[in-house]
Amino acid sequence: MFDLKEIKTSISLDELKSFATNQYGDFTKAVVDIVTNKLVIGVEMHVDAEAYLLENGSKQENLWGINIYPELEKEDQIEFDSMINIRPTQGNRSRDVEDLGIQKKIIEIVRAKIVE
Repeated sequence: MFDLKEIKTSISLDELKSFATNQYGDFTKAVVDIVTNKLVIGVEMHVDAEAYLLENGSKQENLWGINIYPELEKEDQIEFDSMINIRPTQGNRSRDVEDLGIQKKIIEIVRAKIVE
């Protein structure tokens, strides 16, 4: 059911929809490294993708958890909600990604990796 996948170059929207359908029905959990532009999808919990990225050279402060809803309109596809986003030492005190600059970077990375 859950199959971690690092999107190194791109993923088709249809393949992303398939991941979502096989996991939570309408979305897939993902973690983005905003410095290296890495995107990992297909995990049961964001912490699983976070651990994978940390083992592969990413730094904690650069990792942000999101949910991707491939069936929604582009502007509504990304939800910035994850337990791994709670980082008071970085000024992020909630599950949401509060910094609009970080949100923008996440959107850019995700959009560059999803091809229609």
